[in-house]
Amino acid sequence: MKQRLEELKKEIALHNHRYYALDDPLISDAQYDALFKELLEIEAQHPEWVSDDSPSQRVGSVPVSGFETVQHRVPMLSLGNAFSEEELSAFDKRVTDALVKEGVWTAGQPLSYNAEYKFDGLAVSLRYEQGRLVRAVTRGDGYEGEDITSNIRTIEAIPLRLLDNDEYLPEVLEVRGEVLMNRADFERLNEAQVQRGEKPFANPRNAAAGSLRQLDPRITAQRPLRFFVYGWGEIDRLPYDTQSEMLDWLLRLGLPVNAHRQVLTGVQALQDYYQETAAQRATLPFEIDGLVYKVNELELQAVLGYVSRAPRYAVAHKFPAQEATTELLSIEVQVGRTGAITPVARLAPVEVGGVTVTNATLHNEDEIRRKDVRVGDTVVVRRAGDVIPEVVAPIMDLRPEATELFVFPTHCPVCGSAIERPEDEAIARCTGGLVCAAQRKQSIEHAASRKALDIEGLGTKLIEQLVDRDRVKSLADLFTLTETELATYPRMGPKSAHNVVTAIQGAKTPPLARFIYALGIRHVGETTARHLAEHFQDLDAVLDADQEALLTVPDVGPTVAASIAHFFAETHNREIIAQLRHHGVQPQAPEGLSDAMATDSIFAGKTVVLTGALTELTRSQAKERLEALGARVTGSVSSQTDFLVAGERAGSKLTQAQKLGVEILDEAALLAQLDARE
Repeated sequence: MKQRLEELKKEIALHNHRYYALDDPLISDAQYDALFKELLEIEAQHPEWVSDDSPSQRVGSVPVSGFETVQHRVPMLSLGNAFSEEELSAFDKRVTDALVKEGVWTAGQPLSYNAEYKFDGLAVSLRYEQGRLVRAVTRGDGYEGEDITSNIRTIEAIPLRLLDNDEYLPEVLEVRGEVLMNRADFERLNEAQVQRGEKPFANPRNAAAGSLRQLDPRITAQRPLRFFVYGWGEIDRLPYDTQSEMLDWLLRLGLPVNAHRQVLTGVQALQDYYQETAAQRATLPFEIDGLVYKVNELELQAVLGYVSRAPRYAVAHKFPAQEATTELLSIEVQVGRTGAITPVARLAPVEVGGVTVTNATLHNEDEIRRKDVRVGDTVVVRRAGDVIPEVVAPIMDLRPEATELFVFPTHCPVCGSAIERPEDEAIARCTGGLVCAAQRKQSIEHAASRKALDIEGLGTKLIEQLVDRDRVKSLADLFTLTETELATYPRMGPKSAHNVVTAIQGAKTPPLARFIYALGIRHVGETTARHLAEHFQDLDAVLDADQEALLTVPDVGPTVAASIAHFFAETHNREIIAQLRHHGVQPQAPEGLSDAMATDSIFAGKTVVLTGALTELTRSQAKERLEALGARVTGSVSSQTDFLVAGERAGSKLTQAQKLGVEILDEAALLAQLDARE
């Protein structure tokens, strides 16, 4: 039984590594749970066999009175920063000149760097002795930090014992890495905080840091923390010659190392990777604030050495500031497509993340109260990627006298209808429905969008004119517009009017999924609309489905089912659909795949990733056609990916796919397969 216990500990450690470090699980959650249950049963029978490297010991020990201070055997130094292309080039020149001067490099020869994400989390050091985790320490001031071993042991991604897989295993191995929290986990944590009446965290980094500094490890154990290794400190000997090979080795030992890292040669390659990553930043599951470049050859790192508190061989290439301070001039409310009332801060212009910001969301009434934001305040504004800027908090020390709390309106500023807020929701809504011009404008703009009816030329300005003149009261009215009429509108003319009417007439036979999406049903996005179309195959079947029938549709839960049923139960919604049909709008049922085609298509049942710029298709069109052939289109490359479609300027996803041996198709090969199967 004791032998079986040791086998279970190793097996569970392996599966944790596959799940957390490689994102490539070998077994199902149920199988994993069965192994864990067996381990717990053995330990319950023989508590004397329980060791500190057992997976069962992650639940957290008893609270401590404080954290012991521990000195780092090898200092955890900070990095120098580069904020521009010029500063990056200066760093590269500085490094190259130093190596040439030392006689270990040839002038004019470009250097190779290991490039990786600079995580926005909390740096920690983990010490392993004979493969077992014995201590974890915060970075602190770089020379000494706090012992947080009990808290670190609760993080599932961190192995309590390194994998025994015939790799070199030092007597002492100290690794450095970053503890962080994914955005989605952070949002769920904050929701739970609010429900418990506790203060939400300001951002994922604060949430991660606060979790690690809990004196009660049982609280830390409940927090969704993650960890990535990026380097090492004390070690018996270096088994490899480059930074990249060392990281690969640490990964094989069972330590989580982020897959998004590359060896790049020359400063231009670094700059290209920076631009590519900056474009992808907002879509990453976690927050990063830049990239880190380290000279890849460890021998060259040793020659370069250190200056003050930073290594000469590395630099952090930081993204533009994501936060700035400015004056809040006023607070207004906007009315959304579903009637949602959103307070918006009007700001004195300020540059945030390379963009001039004049407006920022305040989310909802509760957020204004929680943050205590008032007109006249100097506020912190945050912008991440293409995300709408938000007001983070006021700076209380700069608050002027006699400010007043914002009074949330009780009636819609557009139509005058009552504003109501359901008890179980944070969002207040205008009750005017399509009577409200603001809701009409946004619902029609949504219906005309590329992913819905795709009515080219029907833009925001024209829609505003049509609604303001009371010419278009619902989606159905669009199909009564004439060229002669539209030509009289400002900035239209006969040609533009002809193009718009032609586009409207061309939208009369949309795929059923696009038609459902165009209706703007609350909680129904593209994927749900497609599932509804595939499940029911016919608009009338969707209209007549009750909640019980809707719950049989993939990914449709009680909330979504109730929203769909409520929408189609409304008389005016059914009247609009009847009017659309009267004007010749006939949604087309999904053709689906014949069994022969499904078997014949190379994409049926396969996972496909799209990257780079496509010239013949938009990304959405390619995704739609692949899914019609039975493919599952995802956004990231993993060992589960079957095909990568690489367009022009394909970047890190292509590199990752090549490393994993994923089959790669260019756009021509994709089109050949699509055209042959459709």
